[in-house]
Amino acid sequence: GGGAPIVVQSMTNTDTADIEGTVRQVQALARAGSELVRLTVNTSEAAAAVAPIRERLDRAGVGVPLIGDFHFNGHKLLREHPDCAAALAKYRINPGNVGRGAKRDPQFAEMIEVACRHDKPVRIGVNWGSLDTDLLTR
Repeated sequence: GGGAPIVVQSMTNTDTADIEGTVRQVQALARAGSELVRLTVNTSEAAAAVAPIRERLDRAGVGVPLIGDFHFNGHKLLREHPDCAAALAKYRINPGNVGRGAKRDPQFAEMIEVACRHDKPVRIGVNWGSLDTDLLTR
C-alpha cells in the first residue's frame, strides 16, 4: 500500500527440517520470481534448520528473504533457537496468537520481545482460515 511496489511471495511445502529439499525449493521459487519465501517453523527440528538453510542459500547467491510462518509455539521456538530468530527476515503469525480485546497473549508478547531484540518485523497474517469463529459471527 501507499505506493509501495507489489512483491511476489510464495511458501514452501517441504518439511522445513529437510534442509536440502527446502533449499532446492526456495531456489526454484526465487528463479520463478518469488521475492519473499515463507517457511513453516512449527517444530524444534524446523527451527534448527532455518539458519543452515539461510547459509546454503547465501552461499548459492540466493538472497531472497525468508519469513518464518509460526503457529502456537513460535515464542518458544524463537527463544530456544536464536540462530533461527536471527536468520529470518520476518516472523508471521495468525491473529489467534495475539489475544483479543484487552486480553494480551503472553506468548505473543514474548515473540514481540524476540523480534525487538533481533530487529525483525512481525506480520499478523489474516486470512479466512485464521479468523476466530466468534469474530466471524459478529
